Amino acid sequence: MKQMILAVCMAWGFCPVTSAQQTDSVTIRSFFNKALGNGRAYDDLHYLCKNIGHRISGSAQAQQAVEFTFERMKSYGFDTVYLQEVMVPQWVRGAKETAFVTAGGKKIMDLHVTALGNSVGTGAAGASGKVVEVFSLKELEKLGRAVIEGNIVFYNRPFNDEHIVSFEAYRDAVDQRSSGAAEAAKYGAAAVVVRSMTHSLDDFPHTGALRYADGVKPIAAIAVSTADAEKMHELLIKNKDLKINLTTFCEMRPDVKSYNVIGELRGRVHPEEIITVGGHLDSWDIGEGAHDDGAGCVQSIEALRLFKLTGIKPARTLRCVMFMNEENGLRGGKVYAEQAALKKEKHYAAIESDRGGFTPRGFSVEAEADTVARMQRWVKLLAPYGLDKIEQGGGGADISPLNTQGTVLIGYVPDSQRYFDVHHAATDVFESVNKRELAMGAASMAAMLWLLSEYGF
Repeated sequence: MKQMILAVCMAWGFCPVTSAQQTDSVTIRSFFNKALGNGRAYDDLHYLCKNIGHRISGSAQAQQAVEFTFERMKSYGFDTVYLQEVMVPQWVRGAKETAFVTAGGKKIMDLHVTALGNSVGTGAAGASGKVVEVFSLKELEKLGRAVIEGNIVFYNRPFNDEHIVSFEAYRDAVDQRSSGAAEAAKYGAAAVVVRSMTHSLDDFPHTGALRYADGVKPIAAIAVSTADAEKMHELLIKNKDLKINLTTFCEMRPDVKSYNVIGELRGRVHPEEIITVGGHLDSWDIGEGAHDDGAGCVQSIEALRLFKLTGIKPARTLRCVMFMNEENGLRGGKVYAEQAALKKEKHYAAIESDRGGFTPRGFSVEAEADTVARMQRWVKLLAPYGLDKIEQGGGGADISPLNTQGTVLIGYVPDSQRYFDVHHAATDVFESVNKRELAMGAASMAAMLWLLSEYGF
């Protein structure tokens, strides 16, 4: 019978597989048409950046962002919109930090610096000491307490520019930011100065979170711009007795209440199976958090809005989540996964956009190779929009706690070359985001949601 049906189909120049692919192509194209011709992501990002601004966890701006995205989802007609309570850390930068280099007791250079997130402050007394330049954490052990105690450790390992994917350069360098203060404190360092995590050579310092070690007294940590890091290196070649004086006023205050913001479109066939899409609503307190991760937030909202705009009803439930506190705690992602487990929800898949609002390239999938291989059958449908890669890789920080529930984790992957120019820096502002690239990303995510919802793995 199947052979007879196939023969008839071929005689009429048509077959079920081709018909399905044509339907999928039309659906996916409709998402891109609406995003590019009638999109709201760019306008929503403008409001988030210009009317609210940076959104560090526990701040008034973070709460404003919660209220804004909640109202936006309701106005777009999502089936359900609600808040999920999350207790978040409240790190406060305080007064502007300062640092300068001295030689022979005379100031020779002011530094462009910013305190690292979660760092303790020095207070008005400040911290000072001889500069000890290192290029890896392992160098600390070789130098030992005799060299490090009472001095300022200067981590100066640059990004490896030979990496094609900039996230690999970040991965290879970021341990000096995340663990550098904790390791230097073990040897009695007075403070640490860390070269900013960027390929760019400029005067903009990049912040980011650090972690302290239990049982070791924490010390202050600041990031210095790459241009100043290069200048200090050159000065140290000529004078090994340089000193740094730095002053910071940051502090960690008690946890405060915040929220994940959640909106849903109910599935028409398998409403009990949930596909999550989201980004993190919080950002660092310098810049406007445009690429990190305002772009991911408005793209996620827009992805569901495109279903409403086209009248397409997903087979599985689509859930948009604005996660709170990715930058310095991941509390939102952890609470979301905990609540999903308590409610015995079935999270079929999860997509995160947290790599900036740049040109779409594809998706990375945290799953077994056979699952990735099955998803790769969709590349032909997605390639016309520049999405020619579906590869095994990481999903995203906020959705990572869902991994223990067997959820397939997917990261939306835009072009990475410019991301670390603005990542965690004052340059991460609305003006750095391209409207068409942002819209293309939202439509790309809608297309993946459609395919996951209709066909699964």
